[in-house]
Amino acid sequence: MKWLTRSHVHVDRVACPWLITRFIDNEAEFLFVPKSQIDKVAKETGAIPYDAPGVELGHKDGRCSFDSIMLKYDLKEPGLVRMAKIIHAADIAADIAAEIDSDPIARGLEAIASGYSLRYPDDEENIAHQFEVYDALYAWCRLQVASGK
Repeated sequence: MKWLTRSHVHVDRVACPWLITRFIDNEAEFLFVPKSQIDKVAKETGAIPYDAPGVELGHKDGRCSFDSIMLKYDLKEPGLVRMAKIIHAADIAADIAAEIDSDPIARGLEAIASGYSLRYPDDEENIAHQFEVYDALYAWCRLQVASGK
């Protein structure tokens, strides 16, 4: 399937492709376009839009896009739920300044996302490099949950 989001990826727009490829669609193809082109490209390509204004898999009811995807696809694995809290805090922080401190890992993830954006301005290259970070974060989250922390 094709998936579509805004260009210039950051926390949620890296975490969502990671989630999609690891748990929903391991042959996913991602398209990155300016925000103003989301509707047009979705109609032209049939791609599923995410993390864009007004789309089902976007920010809604206090959720970030990662949360919305987890809800839609009924993903409830405890390590993934823990990871979602970190991603939510790091992503929503751009909208609500105090939110980033709701999880102690969020500031670090936001800093890593900013650093990768500076190193890899091309969206596809950026997510390719960052998936390793999200794999490691997920492994840590699973360990935290298993150890009861």
